Amino acid sequence: MRKNKTKQLLKEGKHAVGIMVSEIRTPSIAQIFATAGFDFFVIDTEHSSFSLETVQDMVWAARAGDITPIVRVPTRYGHHNLSRPLDCGAEGLLIPQVQTKEEVEQIIKATKFYPLGERGIAIRRTHTGFADMKPDEFVKWMNDETLIILQIESKEAVDNLEELIMPGVDACLIGPNDLSQSLGIPGKTKDPLVQQHIERFVEKCLRLNIPSGIHLRDVQSIEPWIRKGMQLLVCSTDIGLLVEGGRKIVQDIKTICEGR
Repeated sequence: MRKNKTKQLLKEGKHAVGIMVSEIRTPSIAQIFATAGFDFFVIDTEHSSFSLETVQDMVWAARAGDITPIVRVPTRYGHHNLSRPLDCGAEGLLIPQVQTKEEVEQIIKATKFYPLGERGIAIRRTHTGFADMKPDEFVKWMNDETLIILQIESKEAVDNLEELIMPGVDACLIGPNDLSQSLGIPGKTKDPLVQQHIERFVEKCLRLNIPSGIHLRDVQSIEPWIRKGMQLLVCSTDIGLLVEGGRKIVQDIKTICEGR
């Protein structure tokens, strides 16, 4: 039975490093990121056109490459919006815009089996490699290995974080952009008010003994949060790597050409 190495890293108090995929649909992107050394990658179905078929193709490649596939689902609502990516073999979910205790209770119901939740049992799927298993062993294994991450993206969610942490929740990740919007200063993620709320988020997570994380565009932006105790580190996207990496190549070559 496959172990969720990203969940294990977090349990051990270690850092897990990942990246988000929002545009490139080829399954080989999973192996590319595995070769680069990432522990996990997030397949973004909130802000992309990815279908479940694309998700499953990427998951199969991830299983071969020994990298953890996590799906950011399009919404926190709807049992099958949460359970179907797991049936496609995702080893974790990143669930956006979570704000209330009632929402988290529904999330756990949809993503965990008895005794935590009410997710429907489908054994011979991607997650088992289509092998048969005893239902009781399957249920325990999936409950233990599935990684559920709440994306905290509003002032209300930061204020009420203590109510959102319950059995079945494995980590929380702050979303600076939507947080800034909820504070009335959209896009101003470096504003002291936004930074203050992120610091409160980290402090609460440490007090609650729940791993915290953030998604930012570069290492320099993430470094201060590592020092403050964040473990779940999502840096850049497939788009960011291509555009920024490509831009640097073009600028460097043009500089050489102009200096001739």
